[in-house]
Amino acid sequence: MRLGIDIGKVIINGPAHPEGGDTAFFTGDTARLLRTPSMPGSFEAIARLVTLFEGRAWLVSKCGERVERRTRQWLAHHDFAGRTGIPPDHVRFCRARRDKAIHCAELGITYFVDDTLEVHEALRGLVPHLYLFGPQAATAPPWTEHAPTWTHVEEAIRATVAGTPAGRDR
Repeated sequence: MRLGIDIGKVIINGPAHPEGGDTAFFTGDTARLLRTPSMPGSFEAIARLVTLFEGRAWLVSKCGERVERRTRQWLAHHDFAGRTGIPPDHVRFCRARRDKAIHCAELGITYFVDDTLEVHEALRGLVPHLYLFGPQAATAPPWTEHAPTWTHVEEAIRATVAGTPAGRDR
């Protein structure tokens, strides 16, 4: 069992930034960037999942070089590694969404959480357990598990690991 997790709109809650949504993260100064909140319950759920996966967990994110630097700053500032157990060397970046499949193949990822259907399409057939994160229930195909919140993500993954049905769109 190996867990992969996207970062933007899955861990970093750019749209909820008190000073203007995602643009504050992408274009604001460092202080504004660091004030971008995390998704509710993400750090706590991820820490529990890292324990469940015995440390076999990675972040895999698509972004450009500038946003990669900003993301690393945000993760360090919020002590993501210390609070979740995912070390900085378990963070991977790529420049195209479809390239997340390359990282997942190299790492042997078996569970992946992402908010973008395009990523799930690229991982279909490679990663057995796909969790479409966020409110887009209408776009969740039957080969993904819709997980609108981190509570849902954790419940769905734990149910799958235990071999019990978790149900869709709880």
